[in-house]
Amino acid sequence: MKTKNLTQEESITKSVSAVYDSVKLINELNLIEELSNEEEGALNRNKEHIKIMVAKEWFYNALTEDQKVELSNI
Repeated sequence: MKTKNLTQEESITKSVSAVYDSVKLINELNLIEELSNEEEGALNRNKEHIKIMVAKEWFYNALTEDQKVELSNI
């Protein structure tokens, strides 16, 4: 099975989508009063994922102003 080579734009779109998967999970976990150790770990890993991605210039430049604000508030 041959994998498709993504264009730069498709790769960026995929990365933004992955970050928003993290945002969704973080928002779901934030609704839980007491997190288990596993949930706490997932929360921290996803926050770190967002922090790492936002620090990448190519990623940050691809975000809308609203997305930049939203991700900085996480």
